[in-house]
Amino acid sequence: MVSDEVILSEAIRLVNDGVAVTFPVNGRSMLPFIVGGRDSVILEKPTETLKVGDIVLAEVEGGRHVVHRIVKIEAERVSLMGDGNLAGREHCRVEQIKAKVAYVVSASGKKSSLDSFRSRLFAKIWFELLPFRRWLLAIYRRVFL
Repeated sequence: MVSDEVILSEAIRLVNDGVAVTFPVNGRSMLPFIVGGRDSVILEKPTETLKVGDIVLAEVEGGRHVVHRIVKIEAERVSLMGDGNLAGREHCRVEQIKAKVAYVVSASGKKSSLDSFRSRLFAKIWFELLPFRRWLLAIYRRVFL
């Protein structure tokens, strides 16, 4: 069996070569927008300057890889936070961002762009609701998971 690290390394190599890669997501750190174990993401090589609100695959402190949203960029330092997180943030340098998530693919195969006006608006509203996430996520988990 091939290890997750080998698969991830190959996905990053393909993205660097300009190939879009569909990658399954695990965990709940990106709820409610990406459901781990159900949804996949399509990774692409960033073709433009990354900005706050983009979801990226990054190597963070400790050598772990995460798919999280950019919440702050200061020069070469980037702060990331999962949409399903209540407080935790990860940090990396710009060059540690390996790919940008362009689409989310649901279990039914529906592909949703993350660069659409609707997706960006919902993400911005969700970020502003940070003080209420604990309760909103509890309701979401009970109703939808």
